[in-house]
Amino acid sequence: MYRMPYGFGPSAGPRQGPDGRPFDWTHAPRKRSVAVSYLTDAALLSNLLPPGFSLADEPVVTIELQYFSELEWLAGRGYNTLGVKFPVTYRGTVDEVTGLFLAVLWENLADPILTGRDELGFAKLYAEIPEPRVFQGREFHGAAWLGHRFIDIELDAIEEASLAPLSGPATGGTLHYKYVPATGQWGEADVAYACHTPPGASQQRTIGAFHAKGRVTIHDTQWADMPTQFHIVRALAALPILEARGAVITETRGGKDLSDQRRLT
Repeated sequence: MYRMPYGFGPSAGPRQGPDGRPFDWTHAPRKRSVAVSYLTDAALLSNLLPPGFSLADEPVVTIELQYFSELEWLAGRGYNTLGVKFPVTYRGTVDEVTGLFLAVLWENLADPILTGRDELGFAKLYAEIPEPRVFQGREFHGAAWLGHRFIDIELDAIEEASLAPLSGPATGGTLHYKYVPATGQWGEADVAYACHTPPGASQQRTIGAFHAKGRVTIHDTQWADMPTQFHIVRALAALPILEARGAVITETRGGKDLSDQRRLT
């Protein structure tokens, strides 16, 4: 498997080790996920959808932070992510899939951003995502870009919950829209199509689960604050929080390398 720069030979990454073989995903990585959900305006949320997508079920936005550690493909290192997703249906000429659309995924390390955008079609961007602050039964999470804090999430009333699997649109996997602009033909695309991360085939197992109350604050962001991303943050901030839908914390071990990612037609 190759990525740029091409001339140095095959590239190691999540789906290919330095010897060309896959990694063992049985016990690693460790992951702690924090997901906060809220009901919003369906018409405004629909504006974020690419061609072929429509809202499915209620217009519930979920903002999820994931803290990875012990990743084999990073030789035991880790990184953190912050994603925004909501239930959709994709209808193409052949495929029809209902799942969660991952509108944007911020990560605090370049390597998974490059591999995930190029190979999988994830809408990844860079942000600073520090470890959470925990104080007197409350947790404080958030993300920033070069010092500009653009989102804060606070959790409290944290209580242990059942390890039962989720149901609903989440069981249909995750949907994405891969877009690569055409060099020299500004405004046109070399690549523009939907992708699907199917459920299953993962060795991930849940070792802890908790319910909580969650509050999301998306801060006012101007061009000077985040010159290449301000429009994304402002679009998310424009989605009204009509009703809180709670928060879920999960702790897991194991996973998969996402080599089952597929292009939809």
